[in-house]
Amino acid sequence: MSSRAAGIDAEGPGLVKVQAVIREHRLDDVVQRLVMIGVRGLTVRIVGGAGSAEHPRQVFRGVSFPVPFVPHIVLEWVGSESEADAVVRAIQQRAHTGKVGDGQIVVQYIDDAVRIRTGEHGGDAV
Repeated sequence: MSSRAAGIDAEGPGLVKVQAVIREHRLDDVVQRLVMIGVRGLTVRIVGGAGSAEHPRQVFRGVSFPVPFVPHIVLEWVGSESEADAVVRAIQQRAHTGKVGDGQIVVQYIDDAVRIRTGEHGGDAV
């Protein structure tokens, strides 16, 4: 992540948020790899989403119907800009199946972060 998004001061704390939407069954592999490269402070949420893939069908009491939201996992990590490339690479490598619905990774620049307990700001807060 060598360049900053337009309009953000390059003198800032150099923090980024990596957010990835991945398949549920890839979570353990992704987390294992992230821990191996030293990632700490990972947030995980279970979500449902509708992308460009065709809706899967489920059968309930003999009736087949489309399921509009497919379960996925959202991983979020906030850390230094210098570590973001490794985090993105690790997620991409371990979440990849080659099929529609593998998910996506979004990287955002963060202006500041504050640790509630201590009041620390920037990189010290994450």
